[in-house]
Amino acid sequence: MNKVERLLNLTATLLHTTRPLNAEELRERVPGYPEGDDAFHRAFERDKEALRDMGIPISVEPIPFRDPPADGYRIHPGEYRLPDPGLEPDELAALNLALSAVRIEGVEGVEALWKLGGQVGEGGEHLAEVPSEPALVPLFGAVVECRPVTFTYRSGEQERERTIDPHRLDFQLGRWYVIGRDHGHDEERRFRLDRIVGTVVAGAPGSFERVTVPDDELGRPWEYGDADPVEVELLVDADQAGWARRYLGADVVADSRPDGSTVFRVPVRDWPAFRSFALTFLDHATVLGPPECRVEMIRWLEQLVGSGR
Repeated sequence: MNKVERLLNLTATLLHTTRPLNAEELRERVPGYPEGDDAFHRAFERDKEALRDMGIPISVEPIPFRDPPADGYRIHPGEYRLPDPGLEPDELAALNLALSAVRIEGVEGVEALWKLGGQVGEGGEHLAEVPSEPALVPLFGAVVECRPVTFTYRSGEQERERTIDPHRLDFQLGRWYVIGRDHGHDEERRFRLDRIVGTVVAGAPGSFERVTVPDDELGRPWEYGDADPVEVELLVDADQAGWARRYLGADVVADSRPDGSTVFRVPVRDWPAFRSFALTFLDHATVLGPPECRVEMIRWLEQLVGSGR
């Protein structure tokens, strides 16, 4: 279980408890904490600090009917949830995009806006490492103002001019993407910002109606591109297999092993994107094949170790 999932479980537990819970009770109810008392308490203290940094109010209160007295933790729903401010869809979309952009610069205080509907991708605790792209600013404005955009897009060795109605900017696994209707194909497509060559030219504002792109329709970064898909076999340990199955989707072939681990056969068009995804499991996942992908994964990891990253 990764830290994000553990923080979500901790928040849900503290939010729905009817009384304050002490650290040991939370240790039993929230999965994903390390073994050993010292390791648990260090991780628990870091998690509390992370939630408070995000603006989530964790209260420390006496546990009722305890002798000797003891304190516990809880989140009061009335303090956690803000009343609906009545934002219009375009205002909320602008807020979501603004949150993503502002967090790049590390501006303090934006965490309070998350409760209004802001969305940021994984890796939010490493704000300084979120990269920027030259196309980010003009695309940000185009999404907010419903302007079509035209740009040159590099795919492999080819460069083609694309015109799209940009609906959303997204940040996943270390890369920025723009999602919108491709005029040339008349369908929703995703484009990597680091493959945009030269200047982004924006059209007139209000040229199209805003389309909300649900999170579950965004797809996965390794699914996009013009290359033929390669089926990559990824072995995930038993304690991580459930999360991997939910994230990869029901359409991905998965074979469970007797020890609870699972081999996923994932169609991959963008290998670097999938390689980054596999790395999120650390030593709990192994690329089994095809051979060229396994060899390249080992070479890439050896380079990371050699560079001290």
